[in-house]
Amino acid sequence: MDYKTVLVHLDQSPRCDVRVQLAAQISQGFGAHLIGAAMTGISRHVFSRAEFDLTDPVFAHHRDHLRQHARDVLKHFEQVVASVGVDSVESRLVDDDAAGGMVLHSRYADLTVMGQFDTAATIPGVMSNLPELVVLGSGRPVLIVPHSGQPAYPLRRVMVAWDGSLAASRSVTLALPSLLRADTVDVVIMQHADKKDDVHGEEAGADLALFLARHQIKVNVVERQIKGDRGEALLSIAADLAADLIVMGGYGHTRFRELVLGGVTRTLLHSMTVPVLMAH
Repeated sequence: MDYKTVLVHLDQSPRCDVRVQLAAQISQGFGAHLIGAAMTGISRHVFSRAEFDLTDPVFAHHRDHLRQHARDVLKHFEQVVASVGVDSVESRLVDDDAAGGMVLHSRYADLTVMGQFDTAATIPGVMSNLPELVVLGSGRPVLIVPHSGQPAYPLRRVMVAWDGSLAASRSVTLALPSLLRADTVDVVIMQHADKKDDVHGEEAGADLALFLARHQIKVNVVERQIKGDRGEALLSIAADLAADLIVMGGYGHTRFRELVLGGVTRTLLHSMTVPVLMAH
């Protein structure tokens, strides 16, 4: 089981090179086709509206300006990828906004690589909730890279945040190519000290560990009693285990383009210290 198509989001952020390098390393390791996608920021729906004059000189000038910015980003992408060495590479200029374009194109990839939103960096056309929108809208696994630090690759230790939910189950299944390449997989189950949770069955984590073991994956089950915020506890456990990657479900829904996320997901996306692979 391998990733065959990897899509990476390109923009003008200072950390874009880091996620491109990681996406290139993943693609090289799996022999996958790597696609770098740069959005112009103009929604694709504009081009399909009959009432919109695409020949208007002001619009045409603005469109050409944005397309040139995207071409510059793609040119730099090609230089970074060439330094890593990937056999199959594609540069894709997309006339769309970042969220719409990435959601659409990620549906045709085995893995999408995004960057964590950086409040300290001003990036034209990038919304603060872009990774969440892609997780919730694509139906594919999304690897989110922190805006600080250097992600490790190849992966040595992967942590699975397991709560028995549908989203967590999808994430584990879609992350199998990464889990198979890791040296060790830690299945982490958190229980609130003051609340009984029977979602895991009689022996917490046993069924998931058996499922993964049948895939020849070396598994440790880690149970922790916690107090307070689950997201903060999860990050603390990841640090204790020296995890290179966290696999977890993405929880939430969209309504009128406003995102409502569960507390654990929100905390992880805001304070993540290692890459997080999510699916919804």
